[in-house]
Amino acid sequence: MKKHFAIVAATALLAVSGLAQAERTGEQVYNGPCKVCHEAGVAGAPKLDDKAAWAPRIATGMDALLKTVQTGKNAMPPKGTCMDCTDAELKAAVEYMTSKAQ
Repeated sequence: MKKHFAIVAATALLAVSGLAQAERTGEQVYNGPCKVCHEAGVAGAPKLDDKAAWAPRIATGMDALLKTVQTGKNAMPPKGTCMDCTDAELKAAVEYMTSKAQ
């Protein structure tokens, strides 16, 4: 019985791990939910290549930028509407956007 349970458990674990979505790159996340606002500057969102708008944000550091994305700020909702984004994906998106503004 224990051996059977172990086989079933191992099979279930493999099945679940196969369902895991591959992590998206920062560019992929940006081109999804982020681009909607950041391309046009909706509600004060800094445009992707607007160095002047990004400079004070970049100066706060990656941790502060990531916290802002996670919790939202002003018109930007938490996670910038990317509710299925992981923290790593959000960080990758912030890194992608800031790299374009430096």
